[in-house]
Amino acid sequence: MTVRSSGTHPIHIEQDVVLARQLARKLATECGMRLIDLTKLVTAVSELARNTMVYGGGGDMDWQIIDENPRTGLRLTFRDEGPGIPDVKLAMTDGWTSGSGLGLGLTGAKRLVDDFELDTAPGKGTRVTITRWT
Repeated sequence: MTVRSSGTHPIHIEQDVVLARQLARKLATECGMRLIDLTKLVTAVSELARNTMVYGGGGDMDWQIIDENPRTGLRLTFRDEGPGIPDVKLAMTDGWTSGSGLGLGLTGAKRLVDDFELDTAPGKGTRVTITRWT
């Protein structure tokens, strides 16, 4: 695997969530992603960026355009230093929510991407890495 380009985008306020979606759309277009795949990715970014801001107290979205012959992908990592997720199994259950949402954030994001990794622990923050391949 080769990292073609990379960067970081802060997520602290509502406008940062909007900018994260716009950046993901731009990067996915640069990767040559089809419209349907781009739309799925941007939807996942919207959910995860909002979670980073609301539940994690803000954080960052790290991005990488990666080449793994013959495919190209966009890997995004959402990380925060918030309270972490106390019960991952429960959080990854469709319909469960710790807030007033629909409970589709993490599980919905997982269904919309090709690769999904969740690393969290109470008091240690949360790190979610997603990849969508072209």
